[in-house]
Amino acid sequence: MNALAATNRNFRLASRLLGLDSKLEKSLLIPFREIKVECTIPKDDGTLATYVGFRIQHDNARGPMKGGIRYHPEVEPDEVNALAQLMTWKTAVADIPYGGAKGGIGCNPRDLSKSELERLTRVFTQKIHDLIGIHTDVPAPDMGTNAQTMAWILDEYSKFHGHSPAVVTGKPIDLGGSLGREAATGRGVVYATEALLAEYGKSIKGMTFGIQGFGNVGSWASRLIHEKGGKVIAVSDITGALKNTNGIDIPELLKHKEATGSLKSFNGGDSMDPNELLVHECDVLIPCALGGVLNRENAADVKAKFIIEAANHPTDPEADEILSKKGVIILPDIYANAGGVTVSYFEWVQNIQGFMWDEEKVNQELKKYMTKAFHNIKNMCQSHDCNLRMGAFTLGVNRVARATILRGWEA
Repeated sequence: MNALAATNRNFRLASRLLGLDSKLEKSLLIPFREIKVECTIPKDDGTLATYVGFRIQHDNARGPMKGGIRYHPEVEPDEVNALAQLMTWKTAVADIPYGGAKGGIGCNPRDLSKSELERLTRVFTQKIHDLIGIHTDVPAPDMGTNAQTMAWILDEYSKFHGHSPAVVTGKPIDLGGSLGREAATGRGVVYATEALLAEYGKSIKGMTFGIQGFGNVGSWASRLIHEKGGKVIAVSDITGALKNTNGIDIPELLKHKEATGSLKSFNGGDSMDPNELLVHECDVLIPCALGGVLNRENAADVKAKFIIEAANHPTDPEADEILSKKGVIILPDIYANAGGVTVSYFEWVQNIQGFMWDEEKVNQELKKYMTKAFHNIKNMCQSHDCNLRMGAFTLGVNRVARATILRGWEA
């Protein structure tokens, strides 16, 4: 099932649990605005290349729309639509005053030079600058984009609208980025894991973890779990996979990856088939890579007791059912990876106030938001007698529905 169908399905189940009016349900599903633009740039060799860019603004009932911009060959409207909708529910679950949006350009950033990426980003910004804004829609980095991309968007946007640091988040610190933003998604995953394990009288210390994906989120989650005494016994990324039953030395692995760009030939673990990672023996499995990795083919073989969805939509609905029957506890993506957007919100607040926080305050506030959200989800689970995914969806959808009704959506 693709991401859009799965998101719509979860939304409809939540809507039924909440007893929403069918007209309201339909209105909550339809995006506020869909933007598709053509971005033509001169390549370094003088030829012209055209790329298609999207920005889907899903909902603004609770505040400005918020969401990443990804540069990836498979960016297409359905996927962007699903992710924009997920952002609407995710910001509501975290209880931050935003709606959802998502954007992207269909390109392979690895095939473009830095100057080509800059030209592409600037052309994209020129095409959408009057449709984004501090109180309208605030982009952020995503797959294939980073702080530098945000710096280019900020600069291009400011040419039209004057200095506006709050128009994007995930910026370099020197341009008004927030301390703690880089680690935020991974740190939020760890706070979410702690909140879940505490429910079962457990803590990270002494538990074993399998982590799929060793990019920004996976590497930060691994580092923080290691610091808290958890044993990361298996990791993988596109370069390969490693296992070590005694626990991998994460600081050493980070140095190795920094030096070689790969997990291969690291002498602190044995190499393994990357596909095996998802079904490897461990207490907690954290998928931090692409969507749809847990499906009906491999779900029955998963040995982890807890799954923390650090990636967007890593578990297919079919896998969801199989895992639930096995008694596996799944912490859903719309809560588990909300640390990034929460600290993006802190960055936006700091930019608007013109007053920056120290890292300790950022992390403290993040922990507060993640812990509170978990307890709110648990309350919804009890009210509606449902699992954590439906607890999170009913929490998010209910908040957006309430805001929509209060604003007078039928007028």
